[in-house]
Amino acid sequence: MAGLINVDLGSVISAGGNILDDMFTSKEEEMTINLQEKKVDAGLQTGQMAINQVEAAHRSVFVAGWRPFMGWTCGFALGYKFIFYEFCLWIWCLCQAKGWIPKDFEPPPAINAAELYPIITGLLGLGGLRTYEAIKNVKSNAISMPKAKEKFKWPWSKQ
Repeated sequence: MAGLINVDLGSVISAGGNILDDMFTSKEEEMTINLQEKKVDAGLQTGQMAINQVEAAHRSVFVAGWRPFMGWTCGFALGYKFIFYEFCLWIWCLCQAKGWIPKDFEPPPAINAAELYPIITGLLGLGGLRTYEAIKNVKSNAISMPKAKEKFKWPWSKQ
């Protein structure tokens, strides 16, 4: 019976300590993990910025022209929905009342612009930011990142 109870108390305590250590992380470990995550995020952002610069400088419309294309597409869709479609619907009803268009013909389809609003909002937000920079004479390609020990100062701030 005594052989069954013979357990190494040190290994039991060590195993319990390892389990507790795995369950709880110290502030230093959390800070190290957060720093590593921020370094990865910064690397991804730097890579995306380099890709954006190459795309914007490209001569091909299919590479550099996607932003204007999105603006023109959204503008056309909103123009159709709020100007052309309403005018067309009014003419359609008038022509049906005169008997020029049969009553069973349906009018042209309307565009559901709900999907466009987030895109337009983003484009207008970027355009507004660029306009603000232009008013303040800030060259967006000349902004450099601050050194580690300097406090960051926005180029347009008066401090």
